[in-house]
Amino acid sequence: MATKKNLTANRAGLGHKVRYALGNPTRIAPYVRRAARDRWLRLKHPDHVGYYRAVMASDTGRNPEAAVGSQTHERWLALGKMQFDYLVAHGLTPRHRMLDIGCGNLRAGWRFIEHLETGHYYGIDISPDILIAAKGTLAGRGLQDKLPHLTITQDLTLDFLPERHFDVVHAHSVFSHSPIGIIDECLAHVERVLAPGGWFDFTFDRTEGAEHQVLREDFYYRTQTLVDLAAGHGLKARFMEDWEQLGHGQSKIRVTVA
Repeated sequence: MATKKNLTANRAGLGHKVRYALGNPTRIAPYVRRAARDRWLRLKHPDHVGYYRAVMASDTGRNPEAAVGSQTHERWLALGKMQFDYLVAHGLTPRHRMLDIGCGNLRAGWRFIEHLETGHYYGIDISPDILIAAKGTLAGRGLQDKLPHLTITQDLTLDFLPERHFDVVHAHSVFSHSPIGIIDECLAHVERVLAPGGWFDFTFDRTEGAEHQVLREDFYYRTQTLVDLAAGHGLKARFMEDWEQLGHGQSKIRVTVA
């Protein structure tokens, strides 16, 4: 059953924070700790990639599955399966070559690796800590013979990847943690690595109110903002209505070459 999303709240606003605190008093202390940690990390790492890499190091040190947004192992499995099932239903075949941006600890990636032909999965992430956890997932699932590529990256220029190589590019819960400049960087370069007829799916935190961010970790965008950004790079973006029926908190857009 689809979960109704609050598309008008400004989570950065004082009024929203007060109402949320009154309704969820047990979450006040964790929020204060998170805010203090994030303030310290922002002072040490003024650039967003360095800052978020430090966030992932902190979160992964406590629990790699929680670091990618899954508070229980059951939820980790369910969210990975949701991503996998959706892409397979939308045409992902074993012969496809796939680039998984922000692959994390292979929550969905191990299923993609198992499904795809040997060597056809390429996962990238900014966090060395989460990629170490990904290798543990890979070994635990016995998928070494599928020869997936797992690579750390500093940015989303994708400049180290070959042209017209990937049939499917996938970024789950990446743009939801990215300022607009990083999203623009990715959209400016993804066309170069897409094979003819390929597509790029990404999720984002959607708002129909004011665009905003919370603690520089969670960013909320209007759909039209991202559609227009893609169009500026010669890409056609389509809001995926059927994804909304799955009950995931984020929304999804599919990008193809216009």
